[in-house]
Amino acid sequence: MAVIETVLRMILSTAADVLPIVLFIFGFQALVIRKPLPHLGRLVSGLVFVIIGLGLFLIGLETALFPLGESMAVQLTAPEQLLGADAGSGAARDWTAYVWVYVFAAAIGFSAAIAEPALLAVSMKAHDVSGGAISVWGLRVAVAIGAGTGVALGCYRIVTGLPLPMFFIVGYVIVILQTIWAPKLIVPLAYDSGGVTTSTVTVPLIAALGLGLAEAIPGRSPLLDGFGLVAITALFPIITVLSYAQLSGMASRRRKRRQVLARQQKQNETAEET
Repeated sequence: MAVIETVLRMILSTAADVLPIVLFIFGFQALVIRKPLPHLGRLVSGLVFVIIGLGLFLIGLETALFPLGESMAVQLTAPEQLLGADAGSGAARDWTAYVWVYVFAAAIGFSAAIAEPALLAVSMKAHDVSGGAISVWGLRVAVAIGAGTGVALGCYRIVTGLPLPMFFIVGYVIVILQTIWAPKLIVPLAYDSGGVTTSTVTVPLIAALGLGLAEAIPGRSPLLDGFGLVAITALFPIITVLSYAQLSGMASRRRKRRQVLARQQKQNETAEET
């Protein structure tokens, strides 16, 4: 009975959160566009499914993903799991003792980004809009590599106590330099990839890992270090997507040059034969 009450309470709370968005959309349609909504029945049933699905998903986050991330952070920072006899304390901790933390962080960041529904939707839409030039799996893997790298570096920052602004300054300098030479059509998609990564699946796991790691290491702030991990994670997919676009552009230009050279060689052979 308690489980049913929890599910109903979460679904009602989700409905209250979604209600302002629904009212705005229906109000804008009625007052500004002044046309009836097509397929009203399908829209209403879809909204019901969205509310129920979000409610059940949030229950899963609270009962599974959040405790999982926190417990993994606590277990990985336990003395028996650390490499070396003494990992130090405070700001002078030996970062090499936390190898398994970085491995787990990279793996969880990569797998969570791959499983992100928002990323899948954006990849499919980008594939359709680009006429197949952007691969669905290529974009998803590029974003996931960036997410895994960001989580691992964020955990390294929490362990070592390095200043958070330094990571953002260096990261965004790289992004700005990449933006100058990257294909212009990919830039908006790359910048949006950071936001897509910090969505329904990725954020709960990363936030739980960051909070658990910050609480397990003395002298760290769960607020600054824990949520700073999410901010770092959102930065690196931009770098990897821009790199993916640049490498894809270089490979495409190389193929075109080979095709041109092959045609020229064929034409020369034909001219010599005649």
